Order: sequence, then C-alpha cells, then structure tokens
Amino acid sequence: MCKYQISDSDCTCCCRFDPKQFHLDRANRRYILTQGPLAFTVGHFWLMIWEQNTKAILMLNKVIEKNEIKCHWYWPQDIGEAHKMTFNDVKLAVVLEKEEDCCYYSTRLFKLYDLESGESRDIMQFHYTTWPDFGVPTSPNAFLQFLKRVRESGVLDPTDGPPVIHCSAGIGRSGTFCLVDCCLVIAEKEGIQNLNIQETLLEMRHHRMGLIQTPDQLRFCYQAVIEGTKRLDPNYDEDELEESIYVMVGEEEAPPPPPPRAESLTRAPARPLPAIPTSESLGNLNLTQQDSSSDEDPPTPPSRTYSSSASSADDEDDEPFFSVAESHVYIDIDDFCHGSETTELRRRRTRELADRVSAMKRKAREAERWHALKRSFYKPLTITFGFILAGIIIYTYVKH
Repeated sequence: MCKYQISDSDCTCCCRFDPKQFHLDRANRRYILTQGPLAFTVGHFWLMIWEQNTKAILMLNKVIEKNEIKCHWYWPQDIGEAHKMTFNDVKLAVVLEKEEDCCYYSTRLFKLYDLESGESRDIMQFHYTTWPDFGVPTSPNAFLQFLKRVRESGVLDPTDGPPVIHCSAGIGRSGTFCLVDCCLVIAEKEGIQNLNIQETLLEMRHHRMGLIQTPDQLRFCYQAVIEGTKRLDPNYDEDELEESIYVMVGEEEAPPPPPPRAESLTRAPARPLPAIPTSESLGNLNLTQQDSSSDEDPPTPPSRTYSSSASSADDEDDEPFFSVAESHVYIDIDDFCHGSETTELRRRRTRELADRVSAMKRKAREAERWHALKRSFYKPLTITFGFILAGIIIYTYVKH
C-alpha cells in the first residue's frame, strides 16, 4: 500500500508523469519505464522510487539535447548535505554522496531520506551520456559494457524493487535497453535458437505502447543481441573488447583536428607541376604517342551545364548559351581529342538546343501577350455589363 497518494487535484502532474511498471516472466525482469521528470513532477518521481523500493535509476538521456531541455535536473549538483534537495510536497530529501565519471556514462550514489520517519535508503543512478535522441549508439560494444556494469551491481535482480528507467519520452531509448536486456537473459537461459526478438517486443508493448520508436533502434537491438550472445562463449576475449570500446568512444567524442593551413601551403608537392603551356605550344599540339611529354591522359573538357529554367518571358533579349570565346575553346579541345566529326555533331546539337530554347521563349512571350490582351478586355466589358444591368434595374423600378 502506498504511503503517499497523488490526489485527483494534481491533474497537471498526472497528465505529464505517466510511469508504467511491467514484468517479463521469461526473462524474470521487472522495470518501471517513465518520462524524464519535469520541474513540477520531480517530487512525485522520487516518491515513486521510495514507494516501489527502487534501488537504481537508469537515465539514458542528457538533461539538454539539441538545445532543448529533455528533463529536469532532479538530483543535487554537488556532493554533501549542504547541497541536498528537499521536496516538501512529498516530505523527501535527496543527497548526492558519490559520483564517478566514465568516458560514456556516469554513476552516482544518492541517499534518499524520509523526512517524517527519518529512514534513509541508498539509490544508485546509471547515466548513459552518449545516446542521441531518436538515434542509437555508434556501436553496441559500449552499450553492452554499460549493461554489464548495471547487471553486476545487482539492481536488475527481481529480489529488489524494479529499477526506474527513463529517457525523454520513456519509450525509445528506454524500450531499447529493456528489449536487449530481456533478449540476452532469454538467450542465456533457453538458448539463442529459442529467442524471437519480434515476439518479445510485442509482448513488452502490451504493457507499454510505443516501445522502440525508430527502425534504427530496432536494428540496433538485433545488433546488440547478436554481439551480446557472442560473449556467452567462454573463449571470448574481454581485453580486446575493452580496448575497442575506449578507442571507439574516444573517436566519437573528440574527432582529430584538421591539419594547420600553413603546413599544407609550405609542403612540397609529391611530384613537379607541369609547365604552363604558351600560345605557340598550343598551336603545335600533336596527339601522337611519341610527342607526348607525360604518361597521363589529357584533361577532360569542363562539363557544360544547361540551365533548367530559361529567363523570364518578359526578357526580350535572348542571351546565347555560350560566348564566342567559350565555344571556341570547346571546339579546339574537341578537335584534337575527338576529331572533326564529333566536333560537327556537337556543334549541330548545340545549335538545335539553342533553337529549341529560343522557340520556347518565343511561344511563352506570345502566350503572355495573349493573356495580357484578354485581361485588357475584361475590365471594359465588366463595366459595360454593370451599367446595362443597373439601367435595367432602374427602368424596372421606375416603370412599376
């Protein structure tokens, strides 16, 4: 029986604080999944932990993500009695006694006091700090190491109260954690051949709808379960795993800086640059193999892009697609690369394309002129019709 009750008058808190406890018999697991507490629900959050005899909180989100506050900072920020948080509405107080930071998660030890009876309990918090909202970790290795640390603490054992697991909404990252944990327990007890991840997820959704929000999160569950079952092998190399975890997390959080710009400018090229051609040498180009000074292929001409949208219909002057200098350059390059036949074909295609575009512009201008002419007739006709209608009405009124 609950010591404290949330009354019906606290509708504001009730509509934003929706914890859900469920258990999975095959895995012998119990969890309480909830949203991240807000400023006006923090007291009831700690009250739930006290009533359910919870030993641990699993926090899978940061307080601030993408410049948005995902949940309220519900624990003291400094160690000691002087920084304790007191919740007078539920007669509870929280003191931070110990904090330990790892590269991708943190652990904290709280002392939760009942101000009326003076009783106190130790509450652990496991805070995963590198899991993006609506996303997944880059690798299941770090997540599985975090899960191992949580399991070794004994807070998931059914002998104690159910752990409280929360992220922002309490269904995405929280559901991913529960699904991976339950599937690994089932695989260890019954064998991987008797594990069906889809059926396990559907059974969990009977207790809390919406678990696993994105396809990436479900895909990550499969990857984590596959990787986790490998660890059941007694020959699994744990030392190599530890090294790969720390290397992976380090690269994710601190990417290497780019090389300094000054170094790239002063660095000598790998091979000497080719000589700049003169106009005289361009006139004597020869494509024979013996006259070639380099084994490299000649550079390809720059790609010619045509604008998908022509100029507006009001523009009277049609600009050619290529200037005289540009077309001359293309012809010269084509001449010595492909021969006169290819050059003539490209010239003809260019002219045909220019003619089609000019015709499209001309038709657009003619259509615009015709619409403008029709619009010019609408106003006088409307005025004339209005006068006739008014005259008929006046004549009918006077006659009668």
